[in-house]
Amino acid sequence: MPNPSTLSIQNIYEDNRDLLKLGWFAGCSGGDKLIFGDATSAADQVGHLNLIHPGRIQVMGHQEKAYYERISVNTRAHLFRDLVAGGTPAVIIAQGLETPADLMAVCDDNNIPLFSTPLPSAQVIDFLRVFLSKRLAQQTTMHGVFMDVLGVGVLITGESGLGKSELGLELISRSHGLVADDAVEFSRIAPNMIEGRCPPLLQNLLEVRGLGLLDIRAIFGETAVRRKMRLKLIVHLVRRSTLEENFERLPIDAQTEEVLGLAIRKVTIPVAAGRNIAVLLEAAVRNTILQLRGIDTLQEFMERQRKAMSDEEE
Repeated sequence: MPNPSTLSIQNIYEDNRDLLKLGWFAGCSGGDKLIFGDATSAADQVGHLNLIHPGRIQVMGHQEKAYYERISVNTRAHLFRDLVAGGTPAVIIAQGLETPADLMAVCDDNNIPLFSTPLPSAQVIDFLRVFLSKRLAQQTTMHGVFMDVLGVGVLITGESGLGKSELGLELISRSHGLVADDAVEFSRIAPNMIEGRCPPLLQNLLEVRGLGLLDIRAIFGETAVRRKMRLKLIVHLVRRSTLEENFERLPIDAQTEEVLGLAIRKVTIPVAAGRNIAVLLEAAVRNTILQLRGIDTLQEFMERQRKAMSDEEE
């Protein structure tokens, strides 16, 4: 399992300064403070001002400001001690509220970045949770062609020379979409969700032997490319001899491959002269859609076979 990702407060500020209209008013030397975690822990990294969770980005809105103004000076001192001791990475004053002078002084003295935004606190928290879930997501790069086939994210893998890119080109000509060729960047953006994207350098490009680099967007139009897709299926191409030596014809248990700690359905297709691999891949995708709906053709056949054998015995 990949290690948790890190993100500095400086990065968070620079990436969201314009969208959240952030101003940086105190603790300017604390920009190197780090947020640790992954996509599943993003919700714990930011929230309304709460002493139970002092180690997250604390957001102060109207209710938190009203509470702050009600408590005594001694209680505020306890609050400050908890915020500092808990390693608070940053404080955000929302809704354009006036920043308490004593809070600003504490942030300055302890290098805790303090920001202000005119946006509502709930909106700021929701936005940052989505941002952090994507930026902290576990990531890996895999070799293959990533396609949108019938609305399903399909990664085509296999050893070099088996025609992965040619298969991708044929699928594009059949109105499916290209996400990425050669190198695909995958991120686990949720406990049960992996998203694939194309590196900026390879955007819209497909390399086909004999033709070189093709700009799929320029040749086939906007509808032939996708910005991102969720990985649902891996189609692994193998030579027929390899398949006969290492794979069952009718595997009882569904094949899977682990990607970023999540088991992804996998189908192995033998490559041989005269086989229409594009049609076979489309059929594999349609069968996967049925399986996701709870329909398992092999299990139904086995049940039908058991029933036939039972009827013969009677």
